[in-house]
Amino acid sequence: MNFSDHTSIRQTLENVLEQSKSVAEKGEVASYIPELARREKDLLGVSVCLQDGTLLSAGDAHLPFTLQSISKIFSLMVALCEHGGDYVFRRVGKEPTGDPFNSIIKLETIKPHKPLNPMINAGAIAVAGMIPGATIEARLEKIMRLLRKMTGNADLRVNEKVYQSEKQTADRNRALAYFLKDSGILEGDVEETLDLYFRHCSIEVTTAEVARMAAVLAADGYDIRSGEQLFPREVARICKTFMVTCGMYNASGEFAIDVGIPAKSGVAGGIMAAVPQRMGIGVFGPALDDKGNSVAGVHLLQKLSQQWELSIF
Repeated sequence: MNFSDHTSIRQTLENVLEQSKSVAEKGEVASYIPELARREKDLLGVSVCLQDGTLLSAGDAHLPFTLQSISKIFSLMVALCEHGGDYVFRRVGKEPTGDPFNSIIKLETIKPHKPLNPMINAGAIAVAGMIPGATIEARLEKIMRLLRKMTGNADLRVNEKVYQSEKQTADRNRALAYFLKDSGILEGDVEETLDLYFRHCSIEVTTAEVARMAAVLAADGYDIRSGEQLFPREVARICKTFMVTCGMYNASGEFAIDVGIPAKSGVAGGIMAAVPQRMGIGVFGPALDDKGNSVAGVHLLQKLSQQWELSIF
């Protein structure tokens, strides 16, 4: 594939989007967060950001959605930059799990009682607890500042309706957080850390912004637009590895075989995929499969990977 031929790239995006759109019928929008349940299930958009900064999109790429679990990558980045890997991984593990993203089973049964990885809810809540700051707003700003640099959008913000909807329906996450507190993993005020977690999951983006974030990850933290190294290469390496092993919930192994790209999904229907040294991809399709991944989005990425030979394996 000649990635300097932008017309051909755009045509491919439109073709695979058309092939994938009907697959959305097999999924359902997330209903356990009421505000997410309002989206039409047949929406589908995709953006690609090449390593020279070129951005190409198709479908419903202009529609905003919230990061949800995609934001776990960026809270982990902040925690690693603030404390280093030794500190972070004393409290959160590095292993994938075959359980659902909000499961408490292994957290209770394994010893020590630390989350298996930062991509499940328990692990991401533990990571949120590591982000320093005098107030929730100051702690959130550390994540927002990074995302604003990565996307180039200084107006990036939290969707207040989604945030409130998450906060009001978060009994399972509260149970996880208080178990972490009781186990000595989570320090500080539990409700403040949960509030930070709900807020960073509710940051609103488009597929273009997700593709830009992914492109910076693909370039090991280097931003072609600003010429700045936004975070260390080692942090990028750790995050991309987690994306491969844990990024698509308990379908990560299947995704690695079928698509072969480091990726992170969220239950609003977003997927961020980083093809090392080649491109970043953002996808939005709110109809989810039974693992919590965008059913049409996964199909689209599989088609793109096949046509452009993107797999890193």
